[in-house]
Amino acid sequence: MITITESASAKIKEMLAEEEGNPYLRIGVTYGGCSGLTYGMGFDTEKKDGDEVFEQNGITIVVDSNSKKYLAGTKIDYKENLMGGGFTIDNPNAIATCGCGTSFRTAEDAGKPEEC
Repeated sequence: MITITESASAKIKEMLAEEEGNPYLRIGVTYGGCSGLTYGMGFDTEKKDGDEVFEQNGITIVVDSNSKKYLAGTKIDYKENLMGGGFTIDNPNAIATCGCGTSFRTAEDAGKPEEC
């Protein structure tokens, strides 16, 4: 479903080490952003009905049932450069993306675009 590179996994593990309790990584998609659909990625400790749970590179990942269709085949990476570092998302389902890289639309769903 989702691939998290070794570089992204290392950064996520570093961030998880700073969290309290036993959190996992939640990845999802909501309506909004310049292109209509927005990625969300953060730590959570509660699972909901319909969540898909899987493990990759020692990280427990949770995706809600609605987001699965948008994220199939997605690759998450982490890159460092002279300007700093950040996560990148390569989603084969996206037919258009915003310049910021956090919003997109698919052929089946234009989402709900907002003003930039």
